[in-house]
Amino acid sequence: MERSRIAVAGASGLIGSALVRSLTADGHEVVRLVRRAPQGADEVRWDPGRQYVDPAGLAGCDVVVNLAGAGVGDRRWTPEYKRLLRDSRVRGTAALAEAVTALAEPPRVFVNGSAIGFYGETGDRVVDEDAPPGDGFLSGLCVEWERAAAPVREAGVRTVFLRTGLVVARGGGAWARLFPLFRAGLGGRLGDGRQYWSYIALHDEVAAIRHLVDTDTLSGPFNLTAPEPLTNREITAAMSRVLRRPAVFAVPAPALRAALGEMAGDVLGSQRVVPRRLLESGFRFAFPGIDEAIRAAG
Repeated sequence: MERSRIAVAGASGLIGSALVRSLTADGHEVVRLVRRAPQGADEVRWDPGRQYVDPAGLAGCDVVVNLAGAGVGDRRWTPEYKRLLRDSRVRGTAALAEAVTALAEPPRVFVNGSAIGFYGETGDRVVDEDAPPGDGFLSGLCVEWERAAAPVREAGVRTVFLRTGLVVARGGGAWARLFPLFRAGLGGRLGDGRQYWSYIALHDEVAAIRHLVDTDTLSGPFNLTAPEPLTNREITAAMSRVLRRPAVFAVPAPALRAALGEMAGDVLGSQRVVPRRLLESGFRFAFPGIDEAIRAAG
């Protein structure tokens, strides 16, 4: 991709910060959306909860990437936190959609975050991008999140949805909690361990986003997951193997429900999601297997 001006919402998060590093290393001009007063020409003021973004800051952007949203696993899902999870995604996306469609020269592509939570519980069933949405809070949230970007697509801007799985990284997400436990020898399976986890290495997540940005023929939803999902039991064994630590502890399902509340359903649920459209587009994973993804995360 030629040197471009790229706006990134959620630039301080796990994926966003890695994406910004990758883009700036290749000479692209990155504009970060911030919730405070901008401190330079590379920052744009926005407030996703209030559905506001300064449209002038998006002028001249070739690409807009929206990765913003409160952390799903950061707190118990109280009614107040569920409202924050929704507003930070749906209202933020709606604000960006309104700003983008108002530009005299809109960007050539709008990339919007989403998640494999879209599919709900899938058990042992393999699902790809053609599968319908599932049930539950996360599924409904993902549906609303993607729907909020509809005005951009209707305005003729190529629109891509990133249905991201569990990102293997030390700096955030589920694995940020798993690595310290396993390094201390306290790791183990969650529940019965038979639930499928659809994971992706952080390196491949960023590479996939850039591939989707650069390929003008691609639009719609893409599952950002490694080619072969594994069970929690298999991933537990891989963590033990790669980190050379025992994994003898197990957290019973009732204990998880007591500790996490409604969010435990996401931890114990099974999602066997595959990246069919991403593979068909020619993307090649650098770290497709769990052992190499764990090693890449360090």
